[in-house]
Formats: sequence, C-alpha cells, structure tokens
Amino acid sequence: MKLEGVFSVLPTPFLEDGAVDHESLRRVIDLFIAGGVNGLTALGVTSEAARLTERERAMVLETVMHQTAHRVPVVAGTTADGLRTCIEYTRIARASGAAAVMISPPRLPKLNSDAVVGHFAAVAEAVDIPIVVQDYPPVSGFTIEPLLLARIARVVPNARTIKLEDPPTPLKIAKILQAAQGLEVSIFGGLGGVFLLEELMAGASGAMTGFAYPEILVEIVQAYRSGNLDHAADVFYRNVALMRFEFQEGLGMAIRKEVLRRRGALRHAGVRAPGASLDAGTSAALDRILAWTGRAVYKAVGE
Repeated sequence: MKLEGVFSVLPTPFLEDGAVDHESLRRVIDLFIAGGVNGLTALGVTSEAARLTERERAMVLETVMHQTAHRVPVVAGTTADGLRTCIEYTRIARASGAAAVMISPPRLPKLNSDAVVGHFAAVAEAVDIPIVVQDYPPVSGFTIEPLLLARIARVVPNARTIKLEDPPTPLKIAKILQAAQGLEVSIFGGLGGVFLLEELMAGASGAMTGFAYPEILVEIVQAYRSGNLDHAADVFYRNVALMRFEFQEGLGMAIRKEVLRRRGALRHAGVRAPGASLDAGTSAALDRILAWTGRAVYKAVGE
C-alpha cells in the first residue's frame, strides 16, 4: 500500500485537570477528515506521545480507530528505544486496525547505520505492516543520511515510506530518490508544511505533519497533483506565514491547540508539562496573523 497525500498528525487534547479529552479528540478527527485529509497519524511527536502513560496510549489509539471508522487510513506511532517495546507497540497498532506504523531510530549512544537497519528489519520481521521511517534528528538524536534511507528501503521492503523532518527537506528528498532509484519510495514532508511546495517539486508524495488547517495542505497537494502549479503556489505563499508561525520550536503545539480551540474542536488548549503555554505576546501575534489570513473566526466547542 502506497501512502500519499496529506496525513494530519493528531494532537492529544487534555482537559484542564490534565486528563485526556477523548471528546475533543473525536471532534478534531471529524474536523480533519471533513477537511479532506488522506489519512491521520496518531501518537506522533506532536501528539505528545512521550507524555502519555501506557494506558493512555492504548485509549488514545482506541478512540482514534473507533472515531475514524475506516474513513481514512491511520498511521500509529510506535517508536520506542527498546526493540521489544517497539515490536509490542507495533503489534498493538496492527491489531487495532492501523494501516501503517511510524518509527524513529532508537535513541542509543553511538548509534550506527547497521544498528538502524537492523532495528527496522527486526520490527518488519516480527510484524507484517507498512513502516513509515521517521527522520527527525531532534527527537531521535540521529540523522539518517539519504544513502542510509535508501539502504533501509532496499533491505526492508515494508519500510519504503519516509516522514522527512530534517531540513533542507527538498534537497534531501531529491538525494533520497536518486539513491533509491529503482524502488517505489514514498516521502512525506513534515515541518508543519513550511516547505510543502518545494518538497512536492522535489518529488515528495505529500505531507505528514501537524497543522491546525490541514485543508490548506490538501488544497496545495491537490492543485499540484492536478498540474496547476500556479494555484498550488498561490495557496502556499498566502498561507506559509501561518504555517511558519504555528511551527515554532517549543511553542508550536500550544499554538496549534489554541487554534483548534478557536475552531471549536478543543475544549481546552493545554499542553502537558514540561510543554510551554502561550504568553500574551504570542497570543496577540496569533490574533494578527489569523486576521491577516482571514481565519480569525471563533466557534464554541462542538459548534
């Protein structure tokens, strides 16, 4: 199965007391699917998966699968430092009905290429499910070079989809595709969509990222795929400032949740500690950029 188009990485909403807000999660799922996304990604980095307990992970995945109800495919994050844990997470994801899993290299001192290939190969041997290789060095602590990504694709046929979050992404996409010549490799751009147009021009299959307005990404990808580069560029350039603002390192999740709250999907925009909260200055800047893009509309929860 080839994954392509726009896969929105779901946030994990929380109530004011810090508990997982499953009702808000259901609303976000419906909002994103109504926006035309091709799929959803659960338990990713921006889903705050690392801040969830084992029980919460299971409950979030159950809610996502039940609410999605096979309307679009779901990719489940199953990254873990331990191979056995990663395999167990992957088995749970497959049993839940996930179409694929997303895995980063394990965090390991002096991690080398052979160990990375071996990790993905071992997971693929244990569980028959497509694997999205997540290349996000700030979290994994390891940069997967283009030649290594191509090697993984050759050695592990189930791991021929890549979520690329190592800029400059357009250049790296071109290098990966050149190195993987002869293989059908699918590459998703991440990074909040801020390089989406250039990634598509370099050969990306779409975007797999968190963004509070995935319908914008959908319009860009659809226009590009239909051959209307001018329209894709127009939509991209008119909205890239909003993407950039939301994708601020250390603060992006708080901004995204606040926008989703204003869109009527989230009851509360809280991020779990030690995540940052919005300050007055950032909130004022958000007001301005939403007004400038014509998206300064507030809806009550569930409206």
